[in-house]
Amino acid sequence: MTDEPTPSEQKAATTSLGDLLGEVTKDLSVLMRQEIALAKAELKESATRAGTGAGMVGTAGYAVLMAVFFLSVALWWALGELVGLGWSAVIVAAVWLVIAVVLFVAGRAQIKKVKGAPRTIESLGKIPEALKRNEENR
Repeated sequence: MTDEPTPSEQKAATTSLGDLLGEVTKDLSVLMRQEIALAKAELKESATRAGTGAGMVGTAGYAVLMAVFFLSVALWWALGELVGLGWSAVIVAAVWLVIAVVLFVAGRAQIKKVKGAPRTIESLGKIPEALKRNEENR
């Protein structure tokens, strides 16, 4: 091994502490700006893809709505041959009402199970305590 100082060691030996801190601060600032720019680019790409996907899912939902509507009309018409158009409309409407009530009750039960972010709230609650300990140790 040689005892010659590395270029970094030479620079450290010949540069003032203020200049070294200035360079570190500048490098850190550049790094943070680059990271923020990267995050913005990634988020923009993700948002674009999410928007496209949401549009496609929305259109698919509309297509399903139209299919359900026309199937309901077909069921109404078919039942109309058996019991008359008026009663068949009441039967189809009643079937949809039952489906709506079942989905509402199930959805409401799911909403009541939502607890938010309990672990995040717990960990955020510990931050002031940790800061107090750091202040006491100074």
